[in-house]
Amino acid sequence: MTVTQIDLDALQEDALFTSKPESMLKIYWTRLQRHRLATMSLVFLGILVLTVGFGPLIMQQFTYYNVSKDEYLPYARDTQDLLSRNAAPSSSHPLGTDELGRDILYRLLVAGQLSLVIAFSVTILSETFGTFLGAVSGFYAGWVDAVIQRIVEFIIILPTLPLLLVLSAFLRDFNIEAIPPEWSQAIVLIAILTGLGWTGSCRLSRGMVLSLRNQEFTEASRALGLSDFKIIVRHMMPNAIPPIIVNATLSLGLVILAESSLSFLGFGIQQPVATWGNMLQDVQKDMFTAPWKALIPGAMIFITVLAFNYLGDGLRDALDPRLKL
Repeated sequence: MTVTQIDLDALQEDALFTSKPESMLKIYWTRLQRHRLATMSLVFLGILVLTVGFGPLIMQQFTYYNVSKDEYLPYARDTQDLLSRNAAPSSSHPLGTDELGRDILYRLLVAGQLSLVIAFSVTILSETFGTFLGAVSGFYAGWVDAVIQRIVEFIIILPTLPLLLVLSAFLRDFNIEAIPPEWSQAIVLIAILTGLGWTGSCRLSRGMVLSLRNQEFTEASRALGLSDFKIIVRHMMPNAIPPIIVNATLSLGLVILAESSLSFLGFGIQQPVATWGNMLQDVQKDMFTAPWKALIPGAMIFITVLAFNYLGDGLRDALDPRLKL
């Protein structure tokens, strides 16, 4: 072996010992970028959140021509203009107007705010509660696991849509005096969807914890004097995060569909407050005269749900520990 080869081998060994390991977040991001549809979906969802979040505020700085009042008015609210009902898309109303002359673009953005707030709220609450309860079920096993899993199975076998309709009908007129009526309806809807949507994350978390409860690090934590609650929160639940993130991403699309279905049927958020679902309520009679009234909110629901599903599919591949780094 020559001196040059010895030097090269020594340099390679030094590089192996001195190089810093790549962070897991960077590894996950690199994997996610390989899934082009997931990356495109992530970009679309980021643009969507920014648009519905700041779009109405920006539009309020502009004005449009009100035919009935013969003057320019700001986009400050859902202003009715009966002389401009079912107007086609134009420079004054880029997406046209509805049956009351309200600007569809402005209502679409405001509706997106409420729909996304409901979706993210339900997903965060249900995934957090389900993950914790599943970790408790898997950690203690025995009769605790049996009781929790029987509750999960009971909720799973319930007919979801009829139950949602019944609960929404009973609680539709529920109002909290301290907040606006539309947010009272939103809170009721969030509570109902959360109460029926935590079972998937509970089962995922339970399965992960069952495989970890007898590992050495769990015994070491007990030897150090950590309580069961701290072991569950600090060690069990973090190990269940990867599949929970994938499940949460897929659940976002399902929640948007559920909210849209209830609002379309008249059991969700009530008019005049706009959501993507209730914007489809009264458009059947105008399908041939003003088809954009149905196509635009329907397309937003379809594309958003599809993007969440593609993103969940990409995250599932990125977070799979069986893939090569």
